[in-house]
Amino acid sequence: MTLLDLTPHVATNDRSTKLPVAIIGAGPVGLAAAAHLVERGIDFVIFEVGDSAAASVRQWGHTRLFSPWKHLVDPAASRLLEQHGWQLPDPERAPTGTELVEKYVAPLADLEPISTRLRTGVEVLGVTREGMDRTRTRARFAAAFAVRIRTTDGDVEEVAARAVIDASGTYRSPNSLASGGLELLGMTDIADRVAPALPDVRGRDRALFAGRHTTVVGAGHSAANTLLGLVELARQEPGTTVTWLIRNAQAVRVSSSADDELADRARLGSRVDQAVAAGLITVVDGFEIIRGRRADDAVELVGHRRGEVVVHATDVVVNATGFRPDLDMLREIRLELDDIVEAPKRLAPLIDPNVHSCGTVEPHGFRELTHPEKDFFIVGMKSYGRAPTFLLATGYEQVRSVAAWLAGDVASASHVELVLPATGVCSTDLGTGGGGCCS
Repeated sequence: MTLLDLTPHVATNDRSTKLPVAIIGAGPVGLAAAAHLVERGIDFVIFEVGDSAAASVRQWGHTRLFSPWKHLVDPAASRLLEQHGWQLPDPERAPTGTELVEKYVAPLADLEPISTRLRTGVEVLGVTREGMDRTRTRARFAAAFAVRIRTTDGDVEEVAARAVIDASGTYRSPNSLASGGLELLGMTDIADRVAPALPDVRGRDRALFAGRHTTVVGAGHSAANTLLGLVELARQEPGTTVTWLIRNAQAVRVSSSADDELADRARLGSRVDQAVAAGLITVVDGFEIIRGRRADDAVELVGHRRGEVVVHATDVVVNATGFRPDLDMLREIRLELDDIVEAPKRLAPLIDPNVHSCGTVEPHGFRELTHPEKDFFIVGMKSYGRAPTFLLATGYEQVRSVAAWLAGDVASASHVELVLPATGVCSTDLGTGGGGCCS
């Protein structure tokens, strides 16, 4: 059993005191971490791979969240914004991803305490300890972190940090279309016909789908949103047809149950059910994909279905199979992850999707997020690994606790709570918005 050092962060030398905390990712949770560090008087630097804050959210910005504004704003971020005259939009209204960025995330990123420490267009290649790979133990925790980055002009450098908060999310690392989890055989041959989750089928990406047969692969709310968008596109563009391909006998996460704590989510499930019943969506269930290939101008998905090898032909495929954490950049960091969902080991039992739904995940903080690598934390959607039950508000409580811990405030770091009503708090696919994301 690995023994963890749970003493508060104490700088071991003058250099450590002067080093910033490195935050990876400038989405809502990464910026919330920055806001809490501002309030704690702790210096930081944020690395964002996109050309602006919340670049991933912008990709699915056309999609409306399930949760209203009152559940989407971090308290520390709100306090900073209000000092500059910002006001919370209609607290009872659910925004789109674009509205979330334009009315909250972008103004937060533009505040001087944050904007001067935000570096965009920067890809984090790896994290380690200065002069130490993961095998070296002696004086390990006295060494600063080294964050290796690559800028848009191709320069590679290393930035020293006293601690690291990885809030990079999972949107850029989708699950494979292949049921076995490895990259789909033949993927390189069909990649130009495979769209990521939540494409803007009636707007930005319309030309790819209009007048074509699209197959949406996946059983969650991201898939449901895309299916409904395609149904509407089919009403406008002759020749547009829609297939929903799922691995199991039914898509249990797209439920129209009256017991659903989120009315908008329940309505989403009902609308999909109605479209299927009306013949506007063709369902192919029990299909386990093993290979993709080109056939003239079509794409063929080869798989197993009810004990037989079958082929499904289509024009375009949407990969709505969910997401997984990108752990490649953390190979030299000592992590303790659950074997199944790849979440921090102490957090995994609290978020197990076989046991928990959105509203049953308990608040948690630095203790559940601690790894053997002292002062290194994975937060936000990435902390949930492959589990699809992330709450954005829970991510805010995570970073509040972590910031308190880094400031040496053990009492505040240890007291975690999530004061929310029973509705409007959960998310199922992307965490910060999108198909099944409500908060």
